[in-house]
Amino acid sequence: MQTVGAREAQTYFNRLLDRVAQGEHIVITRRGAPVAVLVPYCPRRRRPFKEVRQKLEQFRQLHRLEGLSLRELIQEGRM
Repeated sequence: MQTVGAREAQTYFNRLLDRVAQGEHIVITRRGAPVAVLVPYCPRRRRPFKEVRQKLEQFRQLHRLEGLSLRELIQEGRM
């Protein structure tokens, strides 16, 4: 990750955007302290409902409450 001062980022913003579009991550600093990071845009992928449901079922099979009820856990402050 390269570091760029705020004034330089303001002056060369279009060039920085071109570099970010190529995959670079750039930290913008103000008086030497990091204040922002420019990173390439990556849209979140929505998972199909069936896939999410299957993952939840797998999680439930691996993680048991071992005789405790959800109500008891809430009362104990564990959830």
